[in-house]
Amino acid sequence: MDYEQLLQSITPEIHANLKRAVELGKWPDGRALDTEQKALCIDAVIAYEAEHLAPQDRVGYIDKGRKAKDEQCDEPQPLILPDN
Repeated sequence: MDYEQLLQSITPEIHANLKRAVELGKWPDGRALDTEQKALCIDAVIAYEAEHLAPQDRVGYIDKGRKAKDEQCDEPQPLILPDN
């Protein structure tokens, strides 16, 4: 099975399970994901969502909104960090 076939075999249920495993850092049976497994799960989730979901439904989507033609951006505000 090649990469494309593998991605095509991911069902919505498998996608949800992979996403949940990454969120929790463990498989449904309680075994922890190692670093490589976590990276592969993240890759699979991203690839599945790129193929099957609208951008606003994907993990990590940020709605940047739209400005009217004559609307101006807010003035930039300096970032002030507290002294530690």
